[in-house]
This record gives sequence, structure tokens and C-alpha cells, in this order.
Amino acid sequence: MLKELWINNLALIEELRLGLGPGLIVLTGETGAGKSIILQAIHLLAGGRASGDWVRSGAEQATVEAFFEFAPDHHELLKVLAAAGVETAVAGALSGAAAEMAGELAGELIVKRIIGAKGKSRFYLNGSMATAATVGGIVEHLLSVASQHDHQQLLQARYHLDCIDAAGDLLGQRREFAAAFDRWQAVKNRLLELRDREQDKEQRRDFLSFQCHEIAEIAPEQGEDQRLFDERERLKSSDTLIATGQHCYSDLAGKINAPLASVRKNLEQMAALDGGLAKLAEEVAGASFILEEAQLEISRYLQELPSDRGRLDQVTARIDQLQRLKRKYGATLEEVLAFAARAGQELENLENLEAALGELERELAELEAELTALAAQLSTARRRVAEDFSRRVGVELASLALEQARFTVEMAGDGDLTRLTRTGWDKPEFLFSANPGEPLKPVAKVASGGELSRLLLALKSILARQDKVESVIFDEVDAGVSGKTAESVAAKIRELAGHHQVFCITHLPQIAAGADDHYVVRKRVADQRTITEVVRLAEEQRPAELARMLAGDNVTAKTMEYATELLARKRIPPQ
Repeated sequence: MLKELWINNLALIEELRLGLGPGLIVLTGETGAGKSIILQAIHLLAGGRASGDWVRSGAEQATVEAFFEFAPDHHELLKVLAAAGVETAVAGALSGAAAEMAGELAGELIVKRIIGAKGKSRFYLNGSMATAATVGGIVEHLLSVASQHDHQQLLQARYHLDCIDAAGDLLGQRREFAAAFDRWQAVKNRLLELRDREQDKEQRRDFLSFQCHEIAEIAPEQGEDQRLFDERERLKSSDTLIATGQHCYSDLAGKINAPLASVRKNLEQMAALDGGLAKLAEEVAGASFILEEAQLEISRYLQELPSDRGRLDQVTARIDQLQRLKRKYGATLEEVLAFAARAGQELENLENLEAALGELERELAELEAELTALAAQLSTARRRVAEDFSRRVGVELASLALEQARFTVEMAGDGDLTRLTRTGWDKPEFLFSANPGEPLKPVAKVASGGELSRLLLALKSILARQDKVESVIFDEVDAGVSGKTAESVAAKIRELAGHHQVFCITHLPQIAAGADDHYVVRKRVADQRTITEVVRLAEEQRPAELARMLAGDNVTAKTMEYATELLARKRIPPQ
């Protein structure tokens, strides 16, 4: 139940805080006073689209916040809250004496939305940030909104199906069917893909075989191209390397190492006579050995340095082969090898394609059998619900001054698998006739505005008893209703308020007279700014507001007398 609503800097509302109780809560006021802003605030809390234009001029942001209480046995809501990681006053599984005590408790939830002047929004659940989808999914378990625009839903077949499933508590069965449909669709799509590949299998296999054979024949190795590049550069410069290397070898052997060997021996003799020269003799000896080793290294290099022009041709040809592979299969040899591995795997899969097709066909047949059975079960349940639903709607319409009206649900659906959707193959349609002797026809073709209002109210009354939603909001669903019909609509809303919190924005005094709490929405000017305010009427103030609703600015003593009588009559509980 919606316990408190706080609105700050939203449109013409500077600040508003409403404390709400059970029963029937009514909002009245002149057209344009700002009643729609209250409904817009609730719409924003439910995840509706926001705009920076809704922020009050001169403010940086608008805030809408609501405090809800809910029953501890509202299991669907608790599941959604748990999935969203939201902690509430009632949490966890209770058993035994604890469960009995929990019956006196209520879960608590605070939903908050902040809209910036630039249009950006933030959502909060019990103080923690949340997404719009999460908040919307939670709020739909807490309240239901029916506005005059919802009349259009009655013209849409999807709404008819939703009504039947909700009335029969079939939404869980429908979700189970949708999951099976998704599995069937996924396997079906996979099978179609494999069949397409089957048609091109031979051509694809030849192509892959050619690619794998071409790469395998050249047999590249990782890093081979870089090694060959280096070798090719040495081969191209081999004459220069040999000439320069021989010159280095000759200089080391004749000009450096032979004289240095003589110096080394002389220093060794001197160090034997004078120990102070030992360190110098050791350093010269070390340098001599290093240069001798360098001379040997140059000799080995010259011996191993290839100078065969034939080898240069071989290396160049091999590099050309590797470059051709890289142009076709990857920028590097690593990518070429990876391509070869993938092609080999696909080739292997093509060899096993026939077996895979057979397996998928068996799986699809099993899923189709399961899906057909589930669809048949769902369709049977819907037809049973539709029959009972038609009867219940008829009873509700009779109580709304449509005693002669007839209502039925026509169930279409031929069981053709090709016409199956995620909701099954049923396409219910609401048929209606308001006058005796007139045939039943689709609601969209025969119902007037006032009849649509009452039909919507009848549906909402039935569905409100089905679900766990404790708060029902009616926004001028009394459009097109007057006279005796207004009395019946008021009685129906009052009856619904006996087991739900009903929040009603209305222009009908008959409805307003039955309110447990009556609020008036007014505009006033303060500091040259227009402000919308909501005032709770004391009991003695209510006759004047009802009289205004009856006669506008032409209130007479008789109007006041009738308003007082209307209030007195509505205090009698509905039978």
C-alpha cells in the first residue's frame, strides 16, 4: 500500500507531502489545477520516461519519493526484490512461530527518483541506486494505474490475452511456455543454419581442403620469416663481410696479437722481479687473451659465412612462399597457422555435419512435441478461464448499470505450429453488445466512451482481486459517465476500496462523496509564481467541494443540500 508520497519541484508543485491511508482516496479540483501532475509523479516512479521540462522553472532537479508497505506473503514481490538485491523489513524465509509473528509485520520499501533539469534521472530503492527497468519491475507489483487513456488497451488483442492470463493466474504457465518456445526457436535456427551449410558442403569442403593443403605443403614455422630475412641480408652482403672480416683478422694476428704477446711475456718477467707490477701484468694478459679469442671468433665466422649464390636464391624463394601465405591468410605467420587450425577444425565439422544434422532434427522433434503439449495445455486452460471470465465480467457490468449488456471472449487459434508465438497460438478477442437484440461485436466497433470506461472498471475490479497489488489508481476513468451510471460506477469503486487502497482522480461528485480521504488540488499565486497545492478537506469542508463539482460557480442552497445528502448517503457502507 502507498503510505506516503513526496513531490518536490515537479512542474507547478513546489513541495507536496501526502500521507495516505487505506480505503478510497479521492483527488478533485478544477480542470488544469494540476491533478495530472500527481499521476505523472507516480508514472515517473514506475520508470516512465522523464524530461527536464518537468523540473520546476528555476530548480536544478525534481524529486519524487514514495513509501510503500506490503504484506509479508507477497512472494512474487519478494522474489523480485531478492533478485535486485534489495533488503526490506521482511526478508528471508520464516517458519514456525516466526512465520506466525510475521503475519503482523509488513515489508517496507522506499522508491525515489531524481530528475535533473537536463533530463538525466537517478533511481533509488531503499537508498541504493537502481536501474529504471528494476524499479519498473518492482513498482508494477505494488500498484496498478488505470487512466482514461487505458481505454485504448481494450482495442488491442495483446491486452485481451494479458487479461485472460492474469484472471486465470496463468502468467507462470505462460512464462514456462515462452522459455520452451525460445529453446525450440534456437534449435530451429541452428538446424536451418546447418542445412544451409549442408547445401554448400561439398564446395566448402573443397575450398577448405585446398587452403589446408596449401598451408601444409609450405609448412611454415613460427618466426621463420624473420630468420630468413636476416639470413638473406647476410647473403646479399657476404662479399663485403668476407673482405672486411679478413682485414680484421689480419690486423689482429699480425699487428696486435703478436706484439701484444711479447709485451705480455716481458711484463710477466718484470712482475716476477717487482711485485708492484703484478696487477698491470695481469690486466695486459687479460686483454691479450680477449683479443686472441676475438681473432679466433672472426676466423670461425669467416669459415661459416655462406657465400653460395644458390643459397640466396633458395632463401628468397622461401620468403616469397611465406609472403604469399601471409597475403592470403594473415598478416603474420602466427595468424596463418591459426587460420590453418580453424580451417582444419571446420573441415572436421563438415565431415561430422550429417551426424550433427540428425542429432538436431531429433532434438527439434522432441522440443516440438513438448511445445505442442504445453501450448495445448495453455490453450485449454485459457478457454476454461475465458468462459468463467466472461461470466464474471457480465456480473460486473450489470452492477455498473449495464444490465442488458452481453460480454464474451472469442478464442481464436488453430493449433498450427507455424503460427505459434511466444504467447502460444491463442488470440482472444473481447466481444460486446450493450443493447438487447444487437449481435456481439468486437469492443472497438461497438462500445461508446462511457461503456468503455465501465468495461475497463469491470476488468480492473476482477483483476485487482486476482493479484497481490494493494493500490489501484484510477485517473478519470469516469469519463463519459453521468446520472444513474455515475452512481453505479461510484458504488463499484467504493466496493473495490473495501479490499484495496483506491486512489481516484475524478470529476464525479458521486465518487468523491464516498471517499475516506478527500483532497482538493488548487492553483495559487505566491511571489508572482504559480503553485499547485493539494489540501486535505476536513469533513465540514466536503459539502462545498461537492457542490462546486455539481454546479460550478452557480452553487445554490439546493445544491448544498443535495451535496450534504450525497455525503450522508455515501457514508452507508456498500452492500
